[in-house]
Amino acid sequence: MARALEAIEAQRGHLFPWVPVGLALGIGAYFALPSEPGGAAWAVLACALAVGMLIWLRVPDSWAPPVLMLVLMLAGLGLAGLRTAQVGAPVLPYRIHGPVEGRIVAIDRSQSHALRLTLDRVWIGRVAPAKTPARIRVSLHAPPAGFDPAPGQVIGLTAMLSPPPGPAEPGGFSFRRMAYFDRLGAVGYARVPPVLLDRAEGGVIVALHRARLGLSKAIRARLPGDKGAFAAAILTGDRSAITQDTVQALRDANMAHLLAISGLHMGLLTGVVFSGLRMLMALVPPLALHWPTRKIAAIGALAAAVVYLALSGGNVATQRAFIMVAVMLGAVLADRRALTLRAVALAAVIVLCLQPESLTEPGFQMSFAATTALVAVFGALRGWPEGRWQPPRWMRPVLAVVLSSAVAGAATGPIGAAHFNQVAQYGLLANVVSVPLMGLWVIPLALIAGLVAPLGLSGVALTAMGWGIGWILGVARWVAGLDGATWPVVAPGGWVLPLMALGALWLILWRGWARWSGLAPVLVAAALWPLAERPALLIAESGGLMGVMTSEGRALSKPRGDGFVAGVWLENDGDAAGQEAAFTRYAPEQPWHTTVAGQIFVHLGGRGWRDQVAQACALGVVVARATPEQPLPEGCQFWGPRQMAASGAVAVYPGADGPRIVTARQREGRRPWVQ
Repeated sequence: MARALEAIEAQRGHLFPWVPVGLALGIGAYFALPSEPGGAAWAVLACALAVGMLIWLRVPDSWAPPVLMLVLMLAGLGLAGLRTAQVGAPVLPYRIHGPVEGRIVAIDRSQSHALRLTLDRVWIGRVAPAKTPARIRVSLHAPPAGFDPAPGQVIGLTAMLSPPPGPAEPGGFSFRRMAYFDRLGAVGYARVPPVLLDRAEGGVIVALHRARLGLSKAIRARLPGDKGAFAAAILTGDRSAITQDTVQALRDANMAHLLAISGLHMGLLTGVVFSGLRMLMALVPPLALHWPTRKIAAIGALAAAVVYLALSGGNVATQRAFIMVAVMLGAVLADRRALTLRAVALAAVIVLCLQPESLTEPGFQMSFAATTALVAVFGALRGWPEGRWQPPRWMRPVLAVVLSSAVAGAATGPIGAAHFNQVAQYGLLANVVSVPLMGLWVIPLALIAGLVAPLGLSGVALTAMGWGIGWILGVARWVAGLDGATWPVVAPGGWVLPLMALGALWLILWRGWARWSGLAPVLVAAALWPLAERPALLIAESGGLMGVMTSEGRALSKPRGDGFVAGVWLENDGDAAGQEAAFTRYAPEQPWHTTVAGQIFVHLGGRGWRDQVAQACALGVVVARATPEQPLPEGCQFWGPRQMAASGAVAVYPGADGPRIVTARQREGRRPWVQ
């Protein structure tokens, strides 16, 4: 114990970056709980937190860091619970079809590229006001010609609504948890055109939304096609005009991060403004000699970041990027070094305190992983001995771009692979030849276009900006079309990514030779990744699809329908096949069935399936999307809509004593976001 305390004492001056790690451990523990703590548990936590703070204030200095780490973990757990209680809102408990009214607060596109509206101030026929969701999201499958929705408009429509769906498989991504923290209580679609009930209301937020969409339309009018859609996405956050093929090409080339307004865009914009202001002030000798030009430039860059945050819609990723940039510029104003691990840690602490749920999101994980790794690597290079080889001055910018792309790619690669189940083989190449153009051409010209817009000269700048965007999109399509551009990856076990992250953080944050012990958990996590156990059988929550693992990969019970769920299953298997190809892996039988650990599972669907119920019940467990009208045979194990709604998606594993059945509801636990 004494040696451990001595080792901690040696870290004095380098312990602040561990503060967000302690908070993250507590937040992660909260989301891993099997059920929501009750009032007594929260009271005990509050007392433990108070006692921990008192102990921390009184213990010897050598004991203070480990005590504070425990206090931070308790604080993280409490912050997550407080945030959960704060955002709680009604969730629609059942499917309903009927009249809906609401005010438009967001406009985007669904996966099928249908126009999608998010509404608040919702009224739903036959639903009591106390049970009406705070927000709903509706996809319009038949918008009327000339329909031009705008934030603030009040519309009425007839929609099919349902609660946010659960995971596609037990332990998978939980959309309903994300929807809970977005206060989204129902999702659905409308096949009849909406009716405009009231014009756009006033207010600062609505005015900003209107300005953002107006700017997006103006950009796309000047730059038609994918170029204008890309420009609108990076400047306003409006991605509704980008085609699915373009988005997929950017993903396959590991360039999708160029679309999301995140740390890269915010950093490039503020960097251009900061450098430009300093250069302009340097041209005026009285200013350069007698005024704090560096701080003035920092204030100007911060103002530009605020405007960018407002015009871009202020989504979670942009808010996170703004906080990081604001911390960096605040360090400049305080005469401190901007890019340090302390600054990154402070930004992480602010984000985790404001939005603890962001810890579970790939955006938070990837942005802070990339930033932490870049700051650590370039900080280490600042101490490069003078006597060692130094690259020529002309080569340094090129090496910096290559190194930063490689470091960011290595830091975010495992996270992206874990969440999106693929690795872009040529992502480094694509980013090396594209990211510099974003910083040196596209973003500066976007800024110039904004400055000269009042003079009516923005068209020239936008046209030149389109040349750079054309190059970026061309690179994405070329790289995505290369053989083996993407490599499918099996979904890792639940402990793999946290173990890898903790090992990497130890390697970066700890001082001394003991830091290299962080390689051990990273290597262990990498070894465990391909050993992840995939279910022998998966059953969709709808009851309309089953998938059994075979020697050729997962075989699906039907070639079409439940396409989203089928895609998730195959991606998590690390399988690049499509649904139709997966259907052909298993000889079609009537009824379709498979055996796991001696138990037969039968899937019924298609025409005439009700006539096969008796035969299927004689075989084993029967799964169907609907309940037959005729009485079921005595003793029939039937999993229909009611049973599947209660359990959610089902995974079946072979066991020594028969099949081991795991449901999505069991894995999610009794939490506020689970109905």
